[in-house]
Amino acid sequence: MTDGEIRNLLQEELNNIAPDIDIAAIDPKADLREAMDIDSMDFLNLVTAIHHRLGIEIPELDYPKLITLDGATAYLVSALAKQKLASSATPTT
Repeated sequence: MTDGEIRNLLQEELNNIAPDIDIAAIDPKADLREAMDIDSMDFLNLVTAIHHRLGIEIPELDYPKLITLDGATAYLVSALAKQKLASSATPTT
């Protein structure tokens, strides 16, 4: 997936959580929780939705990397690349 595709996925899931917020108007470097006025449960729902859509395990220690739209995009691009690398390195029998 490209950066743009991942950003679109994030925006879709954020829109599911807070449909009244104009996601496009949010600064990509702003703390999403503050900019969107979402609570910890909403943030956990975002992490769960990302996991379901991309199949990526996101450890709780990495949650701070998902705080901004830019940070979440970079984290997911990296995680998908690592996942792809790991799956291509696994020998088939």
